[in-house]
Amino acid sequence: MIAFLTGRVAGKSAGSALLDVGGVGYRLLMSTRSLSSLPAEGDSVTVHTYLHVREDELTLYGFENDDERVLFETLIGVSGVGPKVALAVLSALRPDALRSAVASDDVAVLSSVPGVGKKTAQRLALELKDKLDLPDLAAGARGPRAAAVAEARDALLSMGFTAVEAAAALRDADEGATAEQLLRLALKALGGR
Repeated sequence: MIAFLTGRVAGKSAGSALLDVGGVGYRLLMSTRSLSSLPAEGDSVTVHTYLHVREDELTLYGFENDDERVLFETLIGVSGVGPKVALAVLSALRPDALRSAVASDDVAVLSSVPGVGKKTAQRLALELKDKLDLPDLAAGARGPRAAAVAEARDALLSMGFTAVEAAAALRDADEGATAEQLLRLALKALGGR
């Protein structure tokens, strides 16, 4: 397996990058987050990779760091989730946001990813809980704070904000805040963008 490639960025397009490694051009499918972290064309970079083998094709996926690669491999291990959906998840959610959504069974955030429906989101939350290291997040996801955050999130969703916007606005919420206070702070944060 190809674990990483070090070479010169030869080009970027929507969803992929071309890496020149010693005169050989490798096309890497990447999440939008990893693509945006690549340096300018002509600059040197190291990209972590995963080689997906099917009977009719070999596809090379590239990642900004090893954590993202491990998450990708974990995602494609979930029943019904292929590489395309896994890249969509990694494009829409940062690794910590994904872990947080899984730890708190936040199906709304998971189903906000393009290509992920409610059933797939529920499967992700269920199957990833055992596969990801979530002890600290899971402990903090219970109790009155979780209920207040869920209530504020539901209010934001009913106002037309996306699940990803709501999660981002509520991420740094105060520990003892009520749902009303959280909603006010989230609206202020979302209005400032």
